[in-house]
Amino acid sequence: MLLAVAGAKAEHIRKDLLGDAVPPSDAYRTIVIGSDTRFVNVTGDEVVNFMVDGKRFAWRFPIGTGVRSFSLNEVAPEGVLSHPVRAYIAPDPLYVQE
Repeated sequence: MLLAVAGAKAEHIRKDLLGDAVPPSDAYRTIVIGSDTRFVNVTGDEVVNFMVDGKRFAWRFPIGTGVRSFSLNEVAPEGVLSHPVRAYIAPDPLYVQE
């Protein structure tokens, strides 16, 4: 039951912890999201340009917030994503201690 509660709570993450919208020209790489895309893998502090059916938006993913995944639909501009897409955020290797 604890896992169900934790999973439900994860979907109510404050938007300011999810990163920031940035101009597409600031992006380091581009990910094309198709109708069969269900998730994307990114790294903390990475800036990604997302292309979806001729539309695009760019996002800088957070570091140090403890957020490991969230629904990309939460931050995509209205009407860009027509289906659920989850972003999984790997820790920035510059900040990982071994």
